[in-house]
Amino acid sequence: MKTTLSILGRLAPAAAAILMPSLAFAHSGGFHVHGFLSGLEHPLAGIDHLLAMMAVGVIAARTGGRAIIVVPSCFVAAMIAGALLGIAGIGLPSLESGIALSLVVFGAMMALARPLPLAVAALLTALFGLFHGNAHGLEITETASGIAYAIGFVVATSALHATGAFAALTLRRWPGAIRTAGIGTSLVGAALAAQVI
Repeated sequence: MKTTLSILGRLAPAAAAILMPSLAFAHSGGFHVHGFLSGLEHPLAGIDHLLAMMAVGVIAARTGGRAIIVVPSCFVAAMIAGALLGIAGIGLPSLESGIALSLVVFGAMMALARPLPLAVAALLTALFGLFHGNAHGLEITETASGIAYAIGFVVATSALHATGAFAALTLRRWPGAIRTAGIGTSLVGAALAAQVI
């Protein structure tokens, strides 16, 4: 009975995400850019971005060594590249599905007993960073407020990466907690994918 309650407690965040589809994706497809503070707040507005940004930090910390800088840097650089494509009006195919898939993959990377090699971790985070950035680049206007929004978004993303890394380092004595968070992240990604397919 205690084990069942423990499992249910761990899956509660995934269940909440499934039951609240309006909070699932941070971007609505409309132009809602209002400057630096909006950009700073935006990654917190949807569970898709919040979980992805935190997961990148966890993956970086678990990979260890220079990955703590390289993996988040690859994500942010690719996110900026994706945003620039979006600002230019170029949208990636299957954008929302790609973002949902990022949660499935990042969650699986967190749940693995051993971290992936640095090159693989950096490549996968960069690939999905492109999708996350593109979604927002399509919404960013080519104005001063749009540029300020983008800067705020990058700052918030980096802060979430750092938070995820700190959490992973704090929980390194309890690898089961990180694996459970990874499984929950993948389940949320699967739920989001089901909504967009």
